[in-house]
Amino acid sequence: MTVDAVIFDKDGTLFDFAATWEAWAAAFLERLSRGDPDRAERLGASVGFSYRERRFARDSIVIAGTPAEIAAALSPSLPGFDAGQLIALLNEEAARAPQREAVPLLPFLSDLKARGLRLGVATNDAEQPARAHLRAAGVEQCFDFIAGFDSGHGAKPEPGPLLAFAEAMAIAPARIVMVGDSLHDLRAGRAAGMRTVGVLTGLAGHETLSPMADVVLPDIGHLPRWLLRVAPTGVSVRT
Repeated sequence: MTVDAVIFDKDGTLFDFAATWEAWAAAFLERLSRGDPDRAERLGASVGFSYRERRFARDSIVIAGTPAEIAAALSPSLPGFDAGQLIALLNEEAARAPQREAVPLLPFLSDLKARGLRLGVATNDAEQPARAHLRAAGVEQCFDFIAGFDSGHGAKPEPGPLLAFAEAMAIAPARIVMVGDSLHDLRAGRAAGMRTVGVLTGLAGHETLSPMADVVLPDIGHLPRWLLRVAPTGVSVRT
């Protein structure tokens, strides 16, 4: 096996999902409900989030859904908003959501780049909030390719964004590893013909991810050692 590139999901993979998005969801629901906790709880239930407990359900649409899908789930409870308004609000709040890195990202990504790997991000978030998050972490420049659900390549679990990365890098999908925290990520990777790595910094457990993953790791910090094991002559990885 030779590995020439790695494409990452963003939320739950590069950034810890619960630490980042529980605060965002509470703030967003407070804004929509104008501070009414009962209404915030009802709105949260429509997207799999408990406002009172500050906790996502494991099947929440927010985990892997696009802003358009989240807006569609909220719309029946918000007759005063159209889908475009809700998507704009979601993207506005998402762009300023405080991100907690799953591992220190700059040294991690810089090391992978130094080994000659091309790096990408494929997220079901919108591209501009995604870039804002990566820029705030000081790592936007580490990526050769960044795609959101609105970048023109489709959204996961379809393989479009991953295949667009492979085409842009002129690298065969079989020489690329897809890393993500959800089944959407891993299904997209499998459909694209890539090796797949699950990480546990989202809400899905090992038992959920393992059927679709070549390996499940605690977090992306364990990726270099795995790469060394599976592609000892195909990629040079610091140990």
